[in-house]
Amino acid sequence: MADGTDQKSSNQMWGGRFASGPSAIMEEINASIGFDKKLYAQDIRGSMAHAAMLAEKGIISQEDKDKITHGLNTILSEIEAGSFEFSRKLEDIHMNIEARLATLIGPAAGRLHTARSRNDQVALDFRLWVKEELQKTEGMLTALIAAFLDRAEENADTVLPGFTHLQTAQPVTFGHHCMAYVEMFGRDRARVRHAIEHMDESPIGAAALAGTGYPIDRHMTAKALGFREPTRNSIDTVSDRDFALEFLSIASICATHLSRLAEEIVIWSTPQFGFIRLSDAFSTGSSIMPQKKNPDAAELVRAKTGRINGSLIALLTVMKGLPLAYSKDMQEDKEQVFDAAESLELAIAAMTGMIRDLEVRKDRMRAAAGSGYSTATDLADWLVREAGLPFRDAHHVTGNAVALAEKKGCDLADLSLEELQAIHPGITKGVFDVLSVEASVASRVSFGGTAPSEVKKQIAWWRGRN
Repeated sequence: MADGTDQKSSNQMWGGRFASGPSAIMEEINASIGFDKKLYAQDIRGSMAHAAMLAEKGIISQEDKDKITHGLNTILSEIEAGSFEFSRKLEDIHMNIEARLATLIGPAAGRLHTARSRNDQVALDFRLWVKEELQKTEGMLTALIAAFLDRAEENADTVLPGFTHLQTAQPVTFGHHCMAYVEMFGRDRARVRHAIEHMDESPIGAAALAGTGYPIDRHMTAKALGFREPTRNSIDTVSDRDFALEFLSIASICATHLSRLAEEIVIWSTPQFGFIRLSDAFSTGSSIMPQKKNPDAAELVRAKTGRINGSLIALLTVMKGLPLAYSKDMQEDKEQVFDAAESLELAIAAMTGMIRDLEVRKDRMRAAAGSGYSTATDLADWLVREAGLPFRDAHHVTGNAVALAEKKGCDLADLSLEELQAIHPGITKGVFDVLSVEASVASRVSFGGTAPSEVKKQIAWWRGRN
């Protein structure tokens, strides 16, 4: 009776999903093949390079190397054709491939693992995958930058209200606003390029953690796999996930930039702003309100940022307390990176499409650019230049002019010369040359300013750099 009670309690503790108790739990928590099968191409590529090096150094025979290479090519074809059977009992992508290789070529398969460990093997596979993903991200950011450059060139003199605190501040051009995002995504791309340079080292040959006594040539495998050089410390090699953290950090920063842009698209596409219209390709309707055109693509890009940021925090937390060298905790690195990479790719692609397709409503932008006394700073600057006032005094005079215009319900440019001179006698009719939004933006010719002439210079510089 007691034994039966204990068994029942045990089953309840392990739960109905696990028919055989703790051993099933162990298989469930230990297996990674469900996600690390994504690394199959990198695993096979690394194994081929390792086998070629072993044969070159006389550690295995040329015949075994040829069998291994042929078997790995067969496995690659099977996986890509969808006929390869992955087994959870074999835990991970490495053991799944190795087991199939043994079936195909026999004892020669066992010689492939000479002078390496699953520790340096997974470090290699993952690093190769992240490097390739970074290269893909670089290309996608280049396409997004190109889309912004095209819109900036088309709108170098399209007047738009510039905001601080989401309140009208000073007139700018839409081209200048687009170029702000060129700068942001340009820095993201630079971070991607730097990350590729940082991680351009081959882990294979570090073995479990101490290197190996076999006369291997790590420089040969590094070159074969497209790395600049091999890593320089075997302990660090198998315990390092800096490259994954750096990828997630870059992804989080880039996603934040995408999210800020998405927020502006959401706001600007509302009827209240009406600065832009999104194409039907990146909008949806409402199930109940036929008039609605929802910016769902932009909203989902904005939401992806939380998911990507979560991946970064998750992996930072996994790594923060691990002693050197390898711990099984590090198996939890891949799903976060895979998910963040997929989310970032989708977000960049969607944003590139939205920027290329959106309709710029220049009339609405122009009407809004003159609202909210956006040329007030131009009046203050004019008082400094032409009337010789200290800027703080000019600021006070301008504040009085804004108060008067607000009381009358008109723009600054609609005040009469007499009304302005009543505020300060030094004001002349020349002040009206700076009170239009077009004159305001044209005057901002400082390097990096919003003047159309300066925007065109920055576009040309970026096109030469792109």
